[in-house]
Amino acid sequence: MSRALGRLGARPGLIFISGAALSVLAYLAASAAGGYIGFPLDDAWIHQTYARNLATLGQFAFIPGQPSAGSTSPLWTLVLAIGYLAHIEYHVWTYALGAALLALNAWLAYRLVLRLWPAASGAALAAGLLVCFEWHLAWSAVSGMETLLFSACVLAVFVLDWPAQAGLVGAAAGLAVLTRPDGLSLLPFIAARAWLAHDRSWRSGVRAALGFGVLFVPYLGLNYLLSGTPWPNTFYAKQAEYAILRSLPLWTRLGRVGALPFIGAVVLLSPAIVAAAWRAGRSRQWEVWLPLGWVLALIGAYALRLPVTYQYGRYVMPAIPVLIAVGMGGLAQFARPRSTELMIRVVSRAWLAALVVVGAAFWLEGAIRYRADVRIIDTEMVASAQWVAGHTSAGSLVAAHDIGALGYFGGREVLDMAGLVSPQVIPFIRDETRLARWLDASGANYLMTFPGWYPILTAPLDRQRLYVTGAPYSPADGGENMVVYSWAPKP
Repeated sequence: MSRALGRLGARPGLIFISGAALSVLAYLAASAAGGYIGFPLDDAWIHQTYARNLATLGQFAFIPGQPSAGSTSPLWTLVLAIGYLAHIEYHVWTYALGAALLALNAWLAYRLVLRLWPAASGAALAAGLLVCFEWHLAWSAVSGMETLLFSACVLAVFVLDWPAQAGLVGAAAGLAVLTRPDGLSLLPFIAARAWLAHDRSWRSGVRAALGFGVLFVPYLGLNYLLSGTPWPNTFYAKQAEYAILRSLPLWTRLGRVGALPFIGAVVLLSPAIVAAAWRAGRSRQWEVWLPLGWVLALIGAYALRLPVTYQYGRYVMPAIPVLIAVGMGGLAQFARPRSTELMIRVVSRAWLAALVVVGAAFWLEGAIRYRADVRIIDTEMVASAQWVAGHTSAGSLVAAHDIGALGYFGGREVLDMAGLVSPQVIPFIRDETRLARWLDASGANYLMTFPGWYPILTAPLDRQRLYVTGAPYSPADGGENMVVYSWAPKP
């Protein structure tokens, strides 16, 4: 196996581009076979709406004429907007970006292995290939979300040379923050890189600070301009909406969030990750600990503030390429498939074979899940938004929790009950009685939601149902159908 990987390693970039393209096309083919091409979560439509409005109207706005900081990822919005400016069909542009970013993550994971273990060229190539076909990452590549852009920025922070490329390291961290606010978690690890490199020169620190600041300061300014706060509305709204989860014991939250990246082939790399960290500690190769430390910081931050597990743990998916890189580096040190000792040879080969088989099985299952997710979003959120566009009058005000598809297809004014573009709702985001008063005071005409999400709000509205999707896919998956109600404001 190592000889074959060594021969392939002559052109790793081409291999990763091919692998990423194959992975993306397979997931799209699975979705098309289920009858739908789209995105597997409503949030992707939020990004598309912001990007379209930015490109066509020059406004960073979800609702035309109402600039807002409802996008967590202004960088991703900007990248998507390029496709609209170039008049590239938005599905094609978004999927192409996903494939390119998947290949970039694979290449950066490859480079990280080589930086930490220069002789492990075969393991480095295997790490890149595993990134291409790891099911969470393949799902992310066709999700329409910023996940892989963020993970690429994270990998770049640990791959770029210090101090020679200190400015680029800082810029990578700045781009990470523009992609997701949790990019700030990288700053202590940049400082640690400088310390481990015995770099006490102020010049490299200044270059890194400038590389970061030239991106971070305008980001803060944009948020202040749009919302009067340093962070996007999403940063506050999500924490308010899921505050109840923080009542769980911390260890429970850490276990739930921390387990998510390991559901798949990565779990088989767990012993290698631990072994790599142990050996690095014994040999004082502390550089190995830095990316792992960042993974722990990311998981800890979400366990503390936003311990959600939905959508296969997409908030902690950026940890997976790092875990793969360190795991494959550790595997190269401890797996010896050509050992003269029978037991070591058998165990090593079984370990490698299990990694391939389990990875392939989860990759296939991921494609099935992706197909189901796209089908649910298209037959619930998109279908409801299209009904609103065709059956309500212009100027109507529609209240909804999932606003992505509604914003893209609905063509109506929106009241956002999740607080992304209506931040005034954040203080009472889980109080249905106050939400009802807010809908009345705002003059809402319609309510579009899954009834189970707002049982108090929707219980009196059974006779005011105007549209029910009736699609079988969400109920079959344990959910329910989306409903559009008429809402008559009470005096």
